[in-house]
Amino acid sequence: MNDMTRYVRYMMTACLIIALAAVVSAAAPAPEYTTTYTITVMDDGGALWQVEYRTPLESDSDVAGFEEYTRDLPGIYLPQVQDLMQRSAAQASVAASRPMKIGNLSGDAVVQMSPTGKYGVVVYSFAWDGFAERTGTGLAIGDAFAGGLYLAKDSTLILRIPEGYTVASTEPASDQQRDSLIWYGQRSFAAGEPRVILEKDNTIPVIPIAAGIIALILVIAGFVVFRRWRAGFTEDDAKEPLPALSAEEEKSVEDRIVRFLTANGGEQFQSDIVRLLGLPRSTVSASLNSLHQKGIIVKVRKGRENLIRLKEN
Repeated sequence: MNDMTRYVRYMMTACLIIALAAVVSAAAPAPEYTTTYTITVMDDGGALWQVEYRTPLESDSDVAGFEEYTRDLPGIYLPQVQDLMQRSAAQASVAASRPMKIGNLSGDAVVQMSPTGKYGVVVYSFAWDGFAERTGTGLAIGDAFAGGLYLAKDSTLILRIPEGYTVASTEPASDQQRDSLIWYGQRSFAAGEPRVILEKDNTIPVIPIAAGIIALILVIAGFVVFRRWRAGFTEDDAKEPLPALSAEEEKSVEDRIVRFLTANGGEQFQSDIVRLLGLPRSTVSASLNSLHQKGIIVKVRKGRENLIRLKEN
């Protein structure tokens, strides 16, 4: 099997995982092929899907194979994916007993350069109408995954909830929960999973009160600034610029980050490093760049965040 045939096989396997929402085993992509599924749920129960499929291009033959795939994407692979997705939505519609439809499907393939090397990136995007079931007080997500779902190693599922909703329950529990629910592979979801129940926030009575408080704070703040201006200085005059870190202090921050990563399984999101160590974002960013240049850590892009990993010796 040549490089191009192998790549196409992995690519179509990834599409089948999404399109049929079925549990697979030996047919899953090899570990060096990573997939990120990002599902943005809408207030009306629809969802916007984005599937990013990423593979390293380590040789000239890898690059040539990816370029050939890119040329064939509009005429061959995109119609195939569209057919698979439409049939998948039709089957899920029957299982869930409500209308579902796929629309606005698009695909793009680009070569990206990063500090860790060259990658071929394929992104499929589409809208899934009727993805979530509207309930009396919110949304229920899961019955569209009629056959379950499989996440291969180094694959990620990101479920973004609509504004104004809170998560009432999740089955199985997500690996991370901030503004999104995140699951990491390798794992298999049962039929109808992940199952997520969202409840609409009841914020109507609070809005007028909150608006009044905010307005009062702004008036007081404006009065204070005016008084200080009249006195001959502003807020900026009262602040001293932050001193630059010395070489010893920079080394201390790097050591703290390495110890923190070691104590937490060798990897953490950059935002969690900032939050849990209580350091300024700029300080952490500069120290991570230094550690990366020294070959101590690697940065792995996960959705919109950087996952920081200690490099294996």
